[in-house]
Amino acid sequence: MKIEILGTGCPKCEALAKNVEAAARELGVDAEIVKVTDIVEIANRGVMMTPALSVDGDVKLVGKVATVAELESLLS
Repeated sequence: MKIEILGTGCPKCEALAKNVEAAARELGVDAEIVKVTDIVEIANRGVMMTPALSVDGDVKLVGKVATVAELESLLS
């Protein structure tokens, strides 16, 4: 599974990345977690608010820092 955090590196983006890592670890999911910070690439994916979360190329979350529990539900 490839999980991408789309954002410029702001505190909310970092919080989402931390929560994603925790959720993946708790679920035991084998995931590649990547941070995408290029604003042009983010916009090309149709994302206009950050942070955003993409799972296997599909944008699942935009403009929100999801909790670990919400991410576990999304990733399972």
